[in-house]
Amino acid sequence: MKNKQAVETIPIRNGENFNQEALRNYLYEHVEDFPNRELMVEQFPTGVSNLTYLIKSGEWEAVMRRPPSGPLPPKAHDMKRESDLLRSLSPVFPYVPKPYVYCEDKSIIGVPFYVMQRKKGVVLDDQFPEGFTPTAELCQNLSYAVVDALAELHSIDYERANLAGFGFPNGFLERQVNGWISRYRKYATDEIPYFAPLARWYIDHLPASEGAAVIHNDYKLNNMLLSENYQRIEAILDWEIATIGDPLFDLAGALGYWLEDNDPDYLKESLPTVTVLPGFIKRREFLERYAEKTGRDIPHVNYYLSFTYFKLAVVLQQIYYRWKVGQAVDPRFADFMTKVKHLMFHAFEIANTCND
Repeated sequence: MKNKQAVETIPIRNGENFNQEALRNYLYEHVEDFPNRELMVEQFPTGVSNLTYLIKSGEWEAVMRRPPSGPLPPKAHDMKRESDLLRSLSPVFPYVPKPYVYCEDKSIIGVPFYVMQRKKGVVLDDQFPEGFTPTAELCQNLSYAVVDALAELHSIDYERANLAGFGFPNGFLERQVNGWISRYRKYATDEIPYFAPLARWYIDHLPASEGAAVIHNDYKLNNMLLSENYQRIEAILDWEIATIGDPLFDLAGALGYWLEDNDPDYLKESLPTVTVLPGFIKRREFLERYAEKTGRDIPHVNYYLSFTYFKLAVVLQQIYYRWKVGQAVDPRFADFMTKVKHLMFHAFEIANTCND
C-alpha cells in the first residue's frame, strides 16, 4: 500500500533553488545540534504560496519555509511573523511545529526564511491512497478530530499565550471584507458579473463579529499531517496567515473546503476533497459539534460561508494574475480562472439564500 500520499518530496523545481552551501553554514552557526554534514535538500510539491523544503544533514531533519520568487503583495509572505507565531503557539497547541531559527539576511539564500521542526505524517487530499479502503467509522472519527482541533485552537487564551500582538480583532471582519474586495479589484483580469453585486452585499450586510480567537485562516484537511492509519492529527501546517480575529470567519473557512457528495460538480472540481466520501460528517454536524465544543452561538453562517468562497476566488485570482503576466511559471496556475469564476458564482448563490 502506498501510504505516504502527497508528502513525498520532489527534486527542487526550476527557479526555486537557492545557495545550499550558504544555508548549511548558517544552520551550523545558529541551530543547536546541527551536525554540519552534507546538506540534502528536496522540495514538498504541494501548496501554491510559500515554498517548503525538506532539509537533511545526516540523521538531522528539518523543514524550511521561504517566500516564492518574484514581486509579492505588500505584507504577504512574512517569514518572521509566521516564525514568531509558531514560537508562541507551539507550547499551548500540540499540533504546531516548533521553529528553530529565523533569518532575515537575504545574502544567505536570497530571501528571508525560517527553519522548523519536522513533524511526520501523511497528507490526505482528494482521495485516500491506492490500496487503502477507509471505513465510514474512520471517516467519521477523522471528521470529529478536525472539528475538535479547530475548537481547541479557538479556545486558547491568546493573551496568556503572548499572542495578543498578532492581530487586531476590533473591526476584523470589516477590514477583511473591504480588503478582499480591494484585492480583487487590483488583480482582476477577466470580467466576472457576480463581483459587483457581491461586493455591495458584503458591505451592506456586515454582521457584528462574535468575539476573538487565534484563527488559522486556512484550516483544511490537506494542511494537516495525519497518522499513517488516518486515526489522528499529527500536525497542522501553513500558519502564514494566522492571526487574532473572528473565530466564525475561521470556522466558515473550514466549512468552505468541507464539501459534501451532493454539492455542485463545478464546486467539487474547483475544490476537490476527500470529505465527499461516505462517513465524513456533513457541514451541519460540523457546525453543531463545533458549537457544542466551544459553547459559541453561530449566527450569520451563510454570510461567512459566502464570503469564504469569495475569498478563495480572490486568492486564486491573485495567483492567476501572476501567471498571466509572467511572474509565475507553474503550469498548475493556467486553469485557475475557471475556478475563480465557479467560486465567485457559488458565493453569489449562497448570498442569494440570505435574501430569500
